[in-house]
Amino acid sequence: MKTSQLQVASRKRWMRLIPLVFITYSLAYLDRANYGFGVAGGMGEDLNITAGVSSFLAALFFLGYFFFQVPGAHYAEKKSAKKLIFWSLILWGGLATLTGLATSVGWLYPIRFLLGVVESAVMPAMLVFLSHWFLKEERSRANTFLILGNPVTVLWMSILSGYLLKAFDWRWLFIIEGLPAVLWAFIWYKVVNDRPKDAKWLTPQEKNDMEAVLQAEQAALKPVKNYREAFKSRQVVILSIQYFMWSIGVYGFVMWLPSIIKQASNLDIVATGWLSSGPYLLAVIAMLALSHFSDKTLNRKTFVWAALLVGALAFFGSFMIGTTNFWLSYALLVIAGGAMYAPYGPFFAIIPEILPRNVAGGAMALINSMGALGSFVGAYFVGYLNGLTGGPGASYVFMAGSLLISAVLTLMVKKPVVTAAKSVEVVTS
Repeated sequence: MKTSQLQVASRKRWMRLIPLVFITYSLAYLDRANYGFGVAGGMGEDLNITAGVSSFLAALFFLGYFFFQVPGAHYAEKKSAKKLIFWSLILWGGLATLTGLATSVGWLYPIRFLLGVVESAVMPAMLVFLSHWFLKEERSRANTFLILGNPVTVLWMSILSGYLLKAFDWRWLFIIEGLPAVLWAFIWYKVVNDRPKDAKWLTPQEKNDMEAVLQAEQAALKPVKNYREAFKSRQVVILSIQYFMWSIGVYGFVMWLPSIIKQASNLDIVATGWLSSGPYLLAVIAMLALSHFSDKTLNRKTFVWAALLVGALAFFGSFMIGTTNFWLSYALLVIAGGAMYAPYGPFFAIIPEILPRNVAGGAMALINSMGALGSFVGAYFVGYLNGLTGGPGASYVFMAGSLLISAVLTLMVKKPVVTAAKSVEVVTS
């Protein structure tokens, strides 16, 4: 195999596919995470939403998100991730826009649930898509650029949403932020190919080289017959519970950070937006750093548990400080947010290294669906605890405990056996 051919193919893949993947997942995250700003910006008052109902609506998205993860991954692997994501973009953009047209709280229940259903296939389909295009030595970074759509979106969304709410109202916030997904769907469908062999922008030699390397990686894995066998694996069970606990902390934080900051600081909605972006700026830096060293060392587990432990300690430190020093407490929240996001790339690189392609997508979907249940618990109980206690202290302890358990469970995962495919020469960007 010619080294230069793989180098050229690698550069083409990173430059063409990663921006598309990043923007697509950014739009998905925009339309799920702006609910917190809608609540802080007057939606609760206009629609007479109580604190308990608001918490349930925030969490209802993740209940819908739970159901179609595995079917989505199966369709993406056997049929087409490209088509699945195309229709998901159109539907979730439309549902997000409908949120801004709701005239009563009754409309929000089906909208939030269906938004979760539509988006449920996107994450596993994207992970399957990336596994078709990127090699083992690249996968943590590729996954990270996908999931960077999460913190980067919340970073600029936090600032933009503050200004939109000040200039218009919460209705226009949802309408304006929902329409781009519908328009982007057609760009995605035009430019993306499911596999290297389908890409007209690769030469025949580059296609053959890429397919040979990917097939060699699959040959090095122990065969697994079906999803049932994969789902019974000790590794998959532990990672599912681990991701459940991790997601409690992440989505309790994402959904309620604007309200927590606004209540604690008494700042206006624009200043709240700027402060809410802080954790996500750190998250971007930390995610890039951890994914780089994870791919360089092929060590996934250490980077995951260490980051989650830092997040747990930061939450607990913020709880101990309480309301006596807002800025120090806020600084610890920034660290907690950055630490929670940092290990996503290494985490989602674990499964494709221990399971073959015929079941890896389904296993990642199962794990992600358990994360959706954790997100439901986090989004609901953090809002509930904040309303019950009149402050965020109890929810900080709740999120800290969840992250600590997640870190311990990560230590129980056996390190994947790294087997080099010697039949081909692997060259990455």
